[in-house]
Amino acid sequence: MRVTHIITRLIVGGAQENTIASVLGLRELPGMDINLISGPTTGPEGSLEHMAAAVPGLLTLIPELVRQISPFKDARAFIHLARILRKQRPAIVHTHSGKAGILGRLAARSTRVPTIIHTIHGPSFGDFQGWLPNKIFRTAERLAGGCTDHFVTVANAMRDQYVEAGIGRADQYTRIWSGFPLTPFLSAHNDLSLRARLGIAPSDFVVGKIARLFQLKGHDDLFEAAPDLARACPRIKFLLVGDGEWRERFKALAKSLELENHFIFTGLVPPHEVPSLIGIMDIVVHLSRREGLARALSQALATGRPVVAYDCDGASEVCLDGETGFLVKTGDLDCFKSRVLELETNQDKRERFGKRGQALAREWFSVEAMVKSLHQLYQRLERA
Repeated sequence: MRVTHIITRLIVGGAQENTIASVLGLRELPGMDINLISGPTTGPEGSLEHMAAAVPGLLTLIPELVRQISPFKDARAFIHLARILRKQRPAIVHTHSGKAGILGRLAARSTRVPTIIHTIHGPSFGDFQGWLPNKIFRTAERLAGGCTDHFVTVANAMRDQYVEAGIGRADQYTRIWSGFPLTPFLSAHNDLSLRARLGIAPSDFVVGKIARLFQLKGHDDLFEAAPDLARACPRIKFLLVGDGEWRERFKALAKSLELENHFIFTGLVPPHEVPSLIGIMDIVVHLSRREGLARALSQALATGRPVVAYDCDGASEVCLDGETGFLVKTGDLDCFKSRVLELETNQDKRERFGKRGQALAREWFSVEAMVKSLHQLYQRLERA
């Protein structure tokens, strides 16, 4: 079975790590011929291109396939995609992300690919954006949805939002958890030497956040809550893992709040270093206002760390309130601060939540389970 995956770019991010793990895992299965098409990867978020490029013949780059709306480049990308698909003649095209998802599905339909699948890693429309972009992306998703045989979601919340928007039917959706190698997270521990290198004392209470330093990721809310949290818990440290266009802005904000000693910026780190960083965190917070299912949440569970998360998109499906952490209404900073301090003062609760999270992670988030589910879906759709 020949399957071509298409994604807009291969930055260091959850959707991209999911896609790389999927194509690398699927190509190891008997009878699977896997290809990957991507646009160029630029910017401070880092790149995963080397992981795909290391496999001969796997990756094809299309220079015109860019994230920004560009009618000229978008038209050229569509033509380029159609040309490649005519040559590869896949049985299935499986698209990821907004731009590649739309252009890739339209190109697949124009070249009569038998089966077209799209993974919704996160919503491309919603209240997080202005009315005009919301209308444009909603309309584009409806158009591409008409070319889609099946949707994969990383959380059922995505299915509900898209069906409500008139995109497909509920029976066209399958939730497949975004898997990752579990062992490094399950074995991560509170490494005091790593804490020391980052300027964190053994007794410090570390609140970790793993996300690109960019809009909608919730850093502004964390900075707004930070002064009260620091006053209530002077030993608190905020460990921000990731990089992005807003890094200098957030550093300046920490300085203006006189909290430079409480905020630690790791900058961009490769994925294999993330387990050890979560290991030195006491809790993980996630305040994103737009996320399908944040990889940071499932990785926190696998490391045995409780989470405090906004009840946004798929967060409630893994952050089980009172079992693996606490859910907070989006924007309710008083509740957020209260829950963080509750966990800071209750180590037994942290440990109980952590054990429950690890048990669920073992059951849900292995990369092997993800690849197996995708393979079974491909086989089922091919037989239909």
